Amino acid sequence: MNQNLRYLFFTLPAIIYVGVFAFYPSFDAIYLSFLNNAGQFTLNNYKELFYFNIYGTILNTIIVTVGALLIQLFLGLGIASLLTREFKGKKAFSTLTIIPMGVATIVAAITFSFIFQTTGGYANSFLHLLHLPTINWYSNTYISLLVVMISDSWKNTPIVTLILLSGMMSIPKDLYYAASLDGAGPIRRFVHVTLPNLKKFIAIALIIRGVSEFNIFALPLVLIGYHPALLTTLAYDLYSTTTIYLSSAAAVILLAFISVLIILNIKLGGKR
Repeated sequence: MNQNLRYLFFTLPAIIYVGVFAFYPSFDAIYLSFLNNAGQFTLNNYKELFYFNIYGTILNTIIVTVGALLIQLFLGLGIASLLTREFKGKKAFSTLTIIPMGVATIVAAITFSFIFQTTGGYANSFLHLLHLPTINWYSNTYISLLVVMISDSWKNTPIVTLILLSGMMSIPKDLYYAASLDGAGPIRRFVHVTLPNLKKFIAIALIIRGVSEFNIFALPLVLIGYHPALLTTLAYDLYSTTTIYLSSAAAVILLAFISVLIILNIKLGGKR
């Protein structure tokens, strides 16, 4: 059998799987987004999204995505930097940092709903111990989105940490040794040696997580419900309360954002 045909034979199940469960639903959603209840072509579904504050929903989604990525990048860099060193309890620490990745999203969402309860929540109990005023975590849009960012970052920082740690482990030790001989301290070594050699890993981590951030659903649905809405929760809300055509239009807008990030991912991944 021809070598190329053999490769195609082994990859055919994966190609069929992706085609049936990823591409077909995507194209079907695009098709449905341009239909009305009579099955005729229309652009009204996209126009009607303005009545559901689509601009605000897109802004909320971008805020959560950017905010969560910044938190995860900051924590990931700090934890990965620690894990490149040898210290007592390193194995226990590394295990603890990876555990959130294995927790089911719905379990994490319910746990954080207890933490950020307005009355009797663990977060407010901690603030009370410090003699600080308690906070209504759902009093306005931005605090509610912050709760989603914190919860999502706890769940997903481990994957960012692992990507950055693999990048840090690939940096030659000679560079750090040469920088030390030139009198560079820990901070200057991090800025002038670690970060420049870590750029591609940071870019890949941010883009991979960025694609996932646009897709977060269970966490915001459990923590804040449909208000303030994200693109995922809006699409689900419209599917439950209006028509599949209107819901598909919201899903297509979400698909457009994700497609841009996937294209960036492929381009940056191809340069590695």
